[in-house]
Amino acid sequence: MKRASRALCAGLALAFAASAQLDRDLERVREAIAESRERVAAFEREERGLLEAIEAIDASVRLLRDEAERAEAAARDARRALEAAELEAGTAIERLAALEEALAQRAVALYRAGEIGAVRLLFAARDLPDFFTRVQTLRRLVRRDTDLVAAHREQTRDLERARAEAVRASRAAAEAEQTLAARSAALAEERGNKRALARTLGRSRALARRGLAELEIASAALRETVAAWGDRPAPAPAPLAAGGFEALRGRLPSPVEGEPSGGFGRVVDRDHRTATFRKGVVWEAPLGTPVRAVAAGRVRYAGRFRGYGDVVILDHGDDYFTVSAHLDRIDVGLGEGVEAGGALGQLGESGSLEGPRLYFEVRRGGDALDPADWLAALR
Repeated sequence: MKRASRALCAGLALAFAASAQLDRDLERVREAIAESRERVAAFEREERGLLEAIEAIDASVRLLRDEAERAEAAARDARRALEAAELEAGTAIERLAALEEALAQRAVALYRAGEIGAVRLLFAARDLPDFFTRVQTLRRLVRRDTDLVAAHREQTRDLERARAEAVRASRAAAEAEQTLAARSAALAEERGNKRALARTLGRSRALARRGLAELEIASAALRETVAAWGDRPAPAPAPLAAGGFEALRGRLPSPVEGEPSGGFGRVVDRDHRTATFRKGVVWEAPLGTPVRAVAAGRVRYAGRFRGYGDVVILDHGDDYFTVSAHLDRIDVGLGEGVEAGGALGQLGESGSLEGPRLYFEVRRGGDALDPADWLAALR
């Protein structure tokens, strides 16, 4: 009893802690969503702060995505628990049916023997040893009947417990599915707000030009960051083929399975009468598509970069770098060695207003190189 009491107290403490953590997580989500709403409103009102608005939405999307993943895991666990409870209940029903069949057979046998059947059995003994043998047989029959009745009672209780557990599991599964639906709907809504921001940008020439100016500042910051690494000791990159990265020119694989949708060079927006210079290439692919290293290297940067979302920058040695941006998830850490074809993360839309995509650059120091000269698929 003491052990059971301690186990109950421990279970209640864990449940309370989990509930408190859930409340804290949901509060963080609500705060992030409120921040994203305010940032977007400020951008539309003041015609500045596009990157802050994008980052605020991305922050709420990340939190909602994590909540949706946890809700999905909880729903899976609840469904498995329900299946186990239903299986246990079914097994209990089968066992109870078998016991009831055995009890029915004994009832029939007793009925046929009549009220004095046991007495006739005893007095039909041929001698004293036979009499005692028949007494032992009757005792075993009585004991077996008693055991059958006790087993029937226990199995009935087990069935009631199994059915109660199945009801609880069914309710938990329904609640988990509702939570998953709510989190998924909130995530879709927040991503929809990002699309709405893009539409707002597209309708206003002034907003588009201010947004472009912010993106050009972000591009310059990336260039300066990569260029600065040339003055610092570099971590030893993962081994490359003979001749180093330069020898791979024109033979590199694509970083993602998808369709190239934007090339290196000058990009003119006729509607807004703006022009910019794209320093990389863009691939369109579904959200979550794996993004891979085009060559062996070491992670120089893995994290958020203003204007580019979640970014991984690989150092391939000899001052060569590749940049993979707008990731939905990063699967490598700073300083980690990555082999050619190794997973860097998943394609996403962080930092982007144009939907899921991968933005990819090849750089030597701070200078952006045309990826078409390096990637076999673009030649």
